[in-house]
Amino acid sequence: MRSYRELFRVPQFTPLFATSSAQLAGSTISGLALGTLVYDATGSPLLAALSMFGPSLAQLVGATLLMSAADRLPPRGALSGLAFLFAVGTAALAVPGLPLPAVFAIILGQGAVGALGGGVRYGLLNEILPKDGYLLGRSVLNMCAGTMQVCGYALGGVLVVALSPRGTLLIGAALYLTGSVVARLGLARRPPRATGRPSVAETWRTNARLWSSRPRRRVYLALWVPNGLIVGCESLFVPYSPAHAGLLFAFAALGMLVGDTTVGRFLPRGWRGRAALPLQLLLAVPYLLFALRPALPVAFVLTALASLGFAASLLYQERLMALTPDAMSGQALGLHSAGMLAMQGVAATVAGAVAQRTSPGTAMTVMAVASVAVTLALAPGPRPECAAAAPLIGEERS
Repeated sequence: MRSYRELFRVPQFTPLFATSSAQLAGSTISGLALGTLVYDATGSPLLAALSMFGPSLAQLVGATLLMSAADRLPPRGALSGLAFLFAVGTAALAVPGLPLPAVFAIILGQGAVGALGGGVRYGLLNEILPKDGYLLGRSVLNMCAGTMQVCGYALGGVLVVALSPRGTLLIGAALYLTGSVVARLGLARRPPRATGRPSVAETWRTNARLWSSRPRRRVYLALWVPNGLIVGCESLFVPYSPAHAGLLFAFAALGMLVGDTTVGRFLPRGWRGRAALPLQLLLAVPYLLFALRPALPVAFVLTALASLGFAASLLYQERLMALTPDAMSGQALGLHSAGMLAMQGVAATVAGAVAQRTSPGTAMTVMAVASVAVTLALAPGPRPECAAAAPLIGEERS
C-alpha cells in the first residue's frame, strides 16, 4: 500500500482519522492555554513545562496498570469513552479559581488514562490495515497531528489573547467531545483482539514479555529517549518567548508534518534502515544553537528543521510491529506511546529545572547534547531493515 487513495478506501480508517483529528486539536489548543495560564499565575518555567507535558509522566501509571485493556476492550467504546473523559476534565480546568494542586491532579489523571487510549487507537490501526499499510497509515496520523498542531498552536495563540486561556480550554473540551461523538457514530463494533479480563497482573506479564527481547528493547529505547529529550526543548517555548510560543510550536509541528510525509509516502523501503540514525541526529543538532539565543526568524527555521527528525519514529515503529505478535500489538504500541510520552514528561521536568537555574536557551542546548549522546550510544544496535531476522516472541534475553 503506497497511496493515500488506497489508504482512505480501507473501511474504518476515515472515522479513526476523524476521531484522532478532533482529539489532537483539543489537546493542542488546551495544552497551550493551560501552559499560558499556569505561567501567568506562577511565573515559573518549571510549572509551565509541567502543566503542558507533566501528564506524560502519568502515562507510566497507565502503562503499568491499565495497558492490558488495550487489546481486551471493544475499540469503539474505549475510544469514545476516553474522549468523553478528556472533555469533562478539560472543561473542569477552565473553572475560575481552581487551585494549582487540583489542576495538576486533573491533568495527571488524564495522562494515566491517555496511555490506554494510545494502545487502543494504534492497535486498531494495525488491525484494520494490511501489514504493508501500517507505516503509511501511521504516517498519515502523524501528519494529522502535525497539521492539527500547526493550526492548533497558531489558532490557540490567537484564542488565548482573544478569549483568555480559560475560554480556550472550553473550546478544547468541545473538540474532545466531538471526537467522542465521531468515534461512537463512525466506528463499527469490533470484538477485542485478545481474550480474558484486563488486569494489572496481565499488564505486567505482557509488558515483561515485550521487554524481554533484546531487539525490541533497543527499539523501545530508540523510540523513547532521543525524541523525549527534544520534547524537553519544546516544553520551554513558553518561557523562551512567551509572546511567540504559539509560532514556535507551529513551526515545530510543520517540520514534523513534512518529515512524516516524506518518510511515510516517498522513502524507498531499502533506505529505511539507513535513514533512522541521521534523522534522529537532525532532531537534536539545531537545538544546539539555542544557547546563542538566535533571533526569532532563525529560531523558527531551526525548530522546523529539527522536527523533520521526528519521522525516525515511523521507521522504528515499523520494526516494532515486525517484532511483535498480532495479539500483543495494541499493548506493544501502547507501551511505546506511554513510554514515549512519559519520557517527554521526564525531559520536560529536567528541562524546566535546568532553565530555572540557567536560561531556557541554555537548557534547550543541554537537552540537545543529551539526545545526540543517546542516539549515538544506541546506533551500534540492530538496524530496522533486519527486523525479519529478529525473534518474534522474546526468545533472545539478556
